[in-house]
Amino acid sequence: MEKFERYIFTALCSTNFLVSCLLFSKITREQREPYMDEIFHVRQAQKYCYGKFNEWDPMIPTLPGLYLASVGVIKPVVWLVDLTGKVVCSTAMLRFINLLFNCGILYLLYLIICKLHLKEKTASRRVLSALSLSTFPVLYFFNFLYYTDAGSTFFILFTYLMTLYGCHKASALISVFAIFFRQTNIIWVAFCASTVVANKMDETWRTEQSKKKDDKSPCQIPFSVSGVKRVMRFLLEFLTTANHVKAVMLVAWPYILVAVGFIAFIVLNDGIVVGDRSSHEACLNFPQLFYFFSFALFFSSPTSLCYHRALRFIQNLKKQPLLYLLITGLCLLLVWKFTFVHKYLLADNRHFPFYVWKRIFQKHEVVRFALIPAYVFAAWNFMDTLKSRSLFWSLAFLVCLLAATVPQKLLEFRYFIVPYLLYRLHMPLPSLTRLVLEFLFYTAVNTATLYIFINKTFQWPNSPAVQRFMW
Repeated sequence: MEKFERYIFTALCSTNFLVSCLLFSKITREQREPYMDEIFHVRQAQKYCYGKFNEWDPMIPTLPGLYLASVGVIKPVVWLVDLTGKVVCSTAMLRFINLLFNCGILYLLYLIICKLHLKEKTASRRVLSALSLSTFPVLYFFNFLYYTDAGSTFFILFTYLMTLYGCHKASALISVFAIFFRQTNIIWVAFCASTVVANKMDETWRTEQSKKKDDKSPCQIPFSVSGVKRVMRFLLEFLTTANHVKAVMLVAWPYILVAVGFIAFIVLNDGIVVGDRSSHEACLNFPQLFYFFSFALFFSSPTSLCYHRALRFIQNLKKQPLLYLLITGLCLLLVWKFTFVHKYLLADNRHFPFYVWKRIFQKHEVVRFALIPAYVFAAWNFMDTLKSRSLFWSLAFLVCLLAATVPQKLLEFRYFIVPYLLYRLHMPLPSLTRLVLEFLFYTAVNTATLYIFINKTFQWPNSPAVQRFMW
């Protein structure tokens, strides 16, 4: 980091933290008591603060990473400044932990961007890209409440950063903390391990192609039957060759140990979820992948959408009409047979997804099928923006994306945070103008959602409690 860039980044970090603290103060004054899932998280964290580590709330589905981290930060501070009374492990103090995670997330995003875009010499684009992503609306909102999202995202990004730097033992160790925040993070730990395998495959591919005097890289293989056969043959050969498997194992063994430990946890726990199992049952909800593509298209629109890309999509439709017709038919089948609706989505009118479902999907039975062309474009746009990545990296990311989205019965935008950030990080670094547009777009969405949360309150007929809208 150059001296001037270091000063800019430090100033932006300080400004970001100051603004977040002011917003935090306002939100905490308006909503002093735990809200929504905070009721369970705050209560459990306070038990840990008082040393009651053997008591567990059966409504909490995740491991105690958030509460252990909170106690690990708060207890030394309490001892140093000699705090006593209700302020210790209060709702406000527990929420503040996520503001600290937000600062860490901004720094990690910056480091990952620097590592992934080594050829980018413009400091302002790197810094602004990190700042913009740290204000990603769904993530930024939950910095002000006591949820697992900020900590979970922090440790996954930290894990991936260590993977990028080749520190695989450190990466595996940090990944354990990520899993303790949210069990499904094992999928993104698997992604980190998969990138190691993908790198080995890329090296082997280039070596083989150089021997055949073929300069095609994995990402340049044409989408054809012969191209698919070629890749499948290479994958089969790679995974059944002892030397290749040995080379991968020598690098990826720390991640394998984490996977073995996680399998042991599943066996002992009789499942992935810790509590409230009836509300967290897995299913094959394939449209979740389409919802994610639409979500990614919406939030990446300032950086990914352009006239030339739309024109290229139309040209692809004209060149390969049968392929897109087949894809559309498959989407129709998946939407028809594999759409699941969670009871919470239909019952809780405090969440934005409730209104998305009610005002779009429930308008008419045909709507969910009419949206398929938009899904196809969103998926194509997603893949087109990642075309600079190798085929094997893209395959690893798509498999992990499938594993992270499809089993989820509940449409919950928070589940899209990590895959979206990884997607956006691996896009070619946008121009300064587009980054400014993205930052302004995210700021506008954050302003609107926080304003609605603070000011647009309502009450249920059978409850005097104040209700608020949120992601």
